[in-house]
Amino acid sequence: MNPEARTPAATDSKSPATSPGGETLRLTENVKLLLEHAAAVAKAAEAAAILILWPGKADWSRVTGLLGDQKLIVAVDTPAQAEPLHNSKVHVVITNMPESSPQDRLAEALVECVTEEYVAMGNDLVAVYGAFDATSLDTLSLFHLSDYLGRLTVRELRQLKTDIPVETLKLVINLAIEIGREGREGKPVGTIFVIGDTRRVLAHTRPLGFDPVRGYSKRERNLFDAKVREGIKEIAQLDGAFIISKDGYVVAACRHIDCSADGISLSKGLGSRHWAAAAITRRTKAVAVCVSQSSGTVRVFHDGEVRMRIEPERKRVVVWRDTDGNPETAR
Repeated sequence: MNPEARTPAATDSKSPATSPGGETLRLTENVKLLLEHAAAVAKAAEAAAILILWPGKADWSRVTGLLGDQKLIVAVDTPAQAEPLHNSKVHVVITNMPESSPQDRLAEALVECVTEEYVAMGNDLVAVYGAFDATSLDTLSLFHLSDYLGRLTVRELRQLKTDIPVETLKLVINLAIEIGREGREGKPVGTIFVIGDTRRVLAHTRPLGFDPVRGYSKRERNLFDAKVREGIKEIAQLDGAFIISKDGYVVAACRHIDCSADGISLSKGLGSRHWAAAAITRRTKAVAVCVSQSSGTVRVFHDGEVRMRIEPERKRVVVWRDTDGNPETAR
């Protein structure tokens, strides 16, 4: 997701930049002025916190002095960069994306701020980061998190470079978001949907036992039917993955993914369900949508990597936006 900010200082540049991991933040007059403006914007907007995207070293006592009584969150790239900050007064989030562009790292940091419960989905948050110069801070943005994290773009799905129709991807992701947000009968539910390249996917999976969709007609397995989706929510409480054809039919359910995760690297804390989703998308051309049972977070995997991460908000309908910015309410 590319950050969309509400201040003139924001940029939509997407060029990669090298992380300044080992460098010390120089508190030049321009940087100090930017931080003072960040504090003023945060106060005026009643923002919950100020996020600084800086994985290098800094005199954080001086930084907090410039920010006044505003809550400070620092986003770093690796656990090693977080170590020196553990005994300080700042809050820390880890993006695990050192080679990514500033915009991608910022997007991940915003999600992590909510995941770590430093801020809530309904809060405003001020972000300061280096969009033009990786060796300094040069950009100030204000985010309303429920607007930002509750908005997805069709363009992001098209960037997956798959032959799976966008409508099918949206359908399955929306279903996963509902499962992550609602659970079933008050209990959290985790599951995997594997979409496309069905023949190869089946070859890398095996049944766990009874397949609850076996014997049903194609019409009765069509996810574009709301009644079918409700039935899938019930089945999602069972172990195993759903195998979905690229045109939106449930081919099989309760399948164990049986392929190696060699060569795959995921963020610390992700469980076996996420490793299985990454592995099947590395071995096939499928896209996997994984719902975390612990948090309800939805991750979209392609080619062995996490390509999208969505935090379902409890009281908001997810809105998709097409490439020209027109909103399209999710099914």
